[in-house]
Amino acid sequence: MTCHDYKDLMMGYLDNELSNEQRRQFEEHLTGCSECKAELKEFRKLKAITDEVTLVEPEDKIWQDYWGGVYNRIERRVGWIVFSVAAILLVIYGGFKLIEEIITDSSVGILLKAGLLALIAGLAILLVSVLRERLHFRQNDRYKNVRR
Repeated sequence: MTCHDYKDLMMGYLDNELSNEQRRQFEEHLTGCSECKAELKEFRKLKAITDEVTLVEPEDKIWQDYWGGVYNRIERRVGWIVFSVAAILLVIYGGFKLIEEIITDSSVGILLKAGLLALIAGLAILLVSVLRERLHFRQNDRYKNVRR
C-alpha cells in the first residue's frame, strides 16, 4: 500500500474503526513514515478541537426578542398563508383534473362515477357547513373585544 492508501485510513484509525489487521498494518507503516506520522499528529489535534465543539441552543430571551419583532411574525404568517393557499389550489386543481378524467373515461362504470360525484357533493356540503359554523362563532365570540 502507498502513503495515499494509509492516509485514507487515518480518521478510521483515530476513531477506532479499523479491523485488527488494518490497525496493525497502519501502525507498521507509521513506524517507517514520518510524513504520515506528522499528519496523524495534526489529525489528532483537529479531532481534539472538533470533539470539544457543541451546539448551543439560543436562550429563550433571544427567541422572545426575535418573535417580538412585528416583521418576523408577519413574515412567518404570510409565508405559511402563501404556502397553504398554493397547496390548496394545487390539490383542488389536481382533484378536478382527476375527476374530469374519470368522468370522461368511458371504461369507468356509472356506479363509480355516481359515487365520486356523491363524494364531491358531500365534501362541498361539509366545507360550507364548517365555514358557516366558524363564521357564526366568530361573530358571536363574547371575548373578541377583550385585550389579550
